[in-house]
This record gives sequence, C-alpha cells and structure tokens, in this order.
Amino acid sequence: MPSAAGKGQERGRDSMEPPPADDHAKERYGVSSMIQSQEKPERVLVKIKDLTTEKADEVIWVRGRIHTSRAKGKQCFLVLRQQQFNVQALVAVGDHASKQMVKFAANINKESIVDVEGIVRKVHQKIGGCTQQDVELHIQRIYVISLAEPRLPLQLDDAVRPEVEGEEDGRATVNQDTRLDNRVIDLRTSTSQAVFRLQSGICQLFRETLIHKGFVEIQTPKIISAASEGGANVFTVSYFKSSAYLAQSPQLYKQMCICADFEKVFCIGPVFRAEDSNTHRHLTEFVGLDIEMSFNYHYHEVVDEIADTLVQIFKGLQERFQTEIQTVNKQFPCEPFKFLEPTLRLEYREAVAMLKEAGVEMGDEEDLSTPNEKLLGRLVKEKYDTDFYILDKYPLAVRPFYTMPDPVNPC
Repeated sequence: MPSAAGKGQERGRDSMEPPPADDHAKERYGVSSMIQSQEKPERVLVKIKDLTTEKADEVIWVRGRIHTSRAKGKQCFLVLRQQQFNVQALVAVGDHASKQMVKFAANINKESIVDVEGIVRKVHQKIGGCTQQDVELHIQRIYVISLAEPRLPLQLDDAVRPEVEGEEDGRATVNQDTRLDNRVIDLRTSTSQAVFRLQSGICQLFRETLIHKGFVEIQTPKIISAASEGGANVFTVSYFKSSAYLAQSPQLYKQMCICADFEKVFCIGPVFRAEDSNTHRHLTEFVGLDIEMSFNYHYHEVVDEIADTLVQIFKGLQERFQTEIQTVNKQFPCEPFKFLEPTLRLEYREAVAMLKEAGVEMGDEEDLSTPNEKLLGRLVKEKYDTDFYILDKYPLAVRPFYTMPDPVNPC
C-alpha cells in the first residue's frame, strides 16, 4: 500500500502533462520515475555553491529545489535552491527547448526537487536575491525528481522576512506556531540552514582549539543515580525498578578526570535542568560546552585558557562562517561582534565604579542585577569597543561557599 507521501507524489505526477509526440524537446524534460537504487548513472551533480565564473561555459548537472519561477513569453526564469545557496536558471525556446518545455518548467510546483542540465554563463550584471550572483544556468534538460504539493502551509520567502519589515510594508511573516507545525519546511529556509551550521561550527571550533591545546575529550553519563548540582532542579526518570536523573552537568566526571591526572578535559553534550523559569537565561535542555583543567600556581591560568578558547571561536566564525553570519543578519540584524586581543579584564570594583558613574545606586559588594549587567555591557562597549570581556575579583559575599578568598582582598 503506498504511503501518504507516495499518494501525493502520484497526484502531482498526474497533474503534469506529458510531452506531445511532435515536441522536438520531449526527451529533455519530464517527471522521472521514482529512484529505487536500480542503477548508478555516471552523471556528476555539481553543488550550487560551487557555481562560479570559473565554471563559465561548462555543461553541468545540478540538483535543487524550485525556489521561485517566473514565466515571460518564450522563456522562464527559475531560482534553484540547495541548502542556503541558490542560482538563477533560464529555460528559453530554442534548439534545446520547446515552447512546451518552457511551459512545463514554469508549472513545476515550488519546493519540488529537479535535476537540471545546463550551461554555466557569466552575467554582465549581478543577480540580486541569489547567492551565486555572477553566473546563471542556461537549461538544456530538466527532470522532476520529487514533486511537491501545489499548496504549502508556509512560503519560504515569508519565513525569512524580518518581522519589522513585514510590519512596515504589510507583507506576510510566519508566526512561531506555523513554523513548529511545519518544521521540516521551516528548516529549509536559508536562516535555519545558517543557524544550524553556525551551531555546528561553534562545536567544531571549540573541539579543534582544545585538542590543539592538549585537552582530552570525554563523554559522560546523562542518566545518573544522584543529582549532579544542588539536587533541586532535576528531571526524574524511571530506571527499571528504581529512579534515576537526567544529568544537570558533567561537573563531577570532569573533576574525577582532573583528580586522575588527565590535567585538561572537555565535554560537548546535552544538559537537562528542570528550571521552571521563563527567561532568556533558562532552558530545560541545551548543549553544554564544558572544560576542566588543573593549574600550577594561579587561577588566571584557567581564565586565560578560557578567554583564548573563546577568542579562537570568535575568529574562526568570522573567517570560516561569514556567509552564514550574513544570512542570519538579514533576518535578525545586529552589529558585528567585537572583541579585543588580549581580552579586556576588569575587576569587579572597576565595574561597580563605571555603573555608579552612570547613575546606578549599588553597594561595592552587591551582586549585579540583570539590568545592571546589560548596562555594564553597553558601558564597556562605549569605552573599550568590545562585546567580550572578563569580570574578575567578584566579592566573596555573592559567590558560592566553595570559592577561595582572595589573599589580598578576602572580602
């Protein structure tokens, strides 16, 4: 019995007219039969991201989704998308394409997957709205591999439109409920693609940097017999005939490794916290990037290592993931992230002095409230032109019991 998806596919195939017998291009377009791993063609598919002027005048094959289509007279412009990259393609009546072929291409539903053979051509004017702005693809063959439904619950262009822009000109945006109800489609947007690649890049850079520094990666249990931090905010799970807990932190296991002379370890993994708080700083599940290390004489050895690790991540993101950063910025505009080398280090008393100069009333040993912490960030940015800094020498009164007092200023 065919699946629901299969039925939809069949309905889509039936809705596309077969080429007429007298069509000179009838072998150059159509709906392909379902891929069933019965053959391995020698066809090489080129990635859309690799379509540059270096491939000008080459005949290539690409596979992508129909992002948009626009018919105009005897030609049709398509935008083919693959992940967060897209390219303009043109099919026009001529030796390789008939009027029926142009009509066929124009009628392919958005989000359908197609295989296209075409010639890469340079363009005289950059193509706005496409990532591959210096070339376009002149289509010679086009085959539908997977036909999408004609009506989709959301449009990708609407899903990447900034909310402010939609409010200003009345164009549609997509709310969170619609996104989550149709997450597979929402994940196809260029912004979603970029966000997940940035997340992957952060973990990759974290791992690369620490391994280069001599750290050992460890994997720690996530189902444990006792709470790992405090004991209050934990998720209890059934563990055969008893109870267990989802790990709040790999802290105890990291410390075991240090006591066992590993010297430097790190861990990348899920963290679970049953914190019933609706704030920007509380999540019930997230990916933790943890390190633990021994030091020889001063805790600043650890602070310096952490600071340099974060700086290497910042630099790596700017150098290797600039495309993804720019993609996210289009939907969620923000100023470029700034940092200093070496990292700015402020003592707590200096931070309090800056806040007092700005009109904040607080004691010298009073903890930072969230509004004051945000204000301090703005003050530091104005004075030092950095978004990243270290706040050192916290007062003992607002630190946990296991904090070692400063021998110079034990308060």
